Amino acid sequence: MVNLSPTRLLRLSSRSVAEGSAFASRYAKPSGLALFADRKQKGLQPLEYASPNRNTQRGFTLIELMIVMVIIGLLAAIAVPMYVQSVRHAREAVLKEDLRTMRSAIDSYTVDKQKAPQALDDLVQAGYLKSMPVDPFTHRSDTWVPAQDDTLQSLDQTEAGINDVHSGAQGAASDGTSYSTW
Repeated sequence: MVNLSPTRLLRLSSRSVAEGSAFASRYAKPSGLALFADRKQKGLQPLEYASPNRNTQRGFTLIELMIVMVIIGLLAAIAVPMYVQSVRHAREAVLKEDLRTMRSAIDSYTVDKQKAPQALDDLVQAGYLKSMPVDPFTHRSDTWVPAQDDTLQSLDQTEAGINDVHSGAQGAASDGTSYSTW
């Protein structure tokens, strides 16, 4: 494009209409189609015009977003069941350990006191347990089911009482047995 001074513009504006149209065709910016055809004749690639916001606003297309959402959904479908299973196995391990600890405390109480505890709270009061453990499935500490038997475990034992404890949780374990039979 030619840079025109103000004086030259005044001289050109006084020309006739026919001369002005010849000037306009010579110096005017060509339209998009004319520019495309002109560049094609010269063997050049056509210019691509972009909107002014095209370079500053970048984003994802709808199909790209949908593909990402499908991938996230597939990963979640795989990960969630594995997470639930690992949480269940962890709770079962905690339950087994709590039962082992309480059974060991019952045995120690019975040997030391020469009588079995009459209630699970006797283990806490005598200091064999710091506190009653919380059942990992019922989330309560008062759902333990003590098993009492009239048989004596040793010759020195003077009184029968609690000799075992089970979980009060209802449900089946991952191995198919009931939690209440552990």
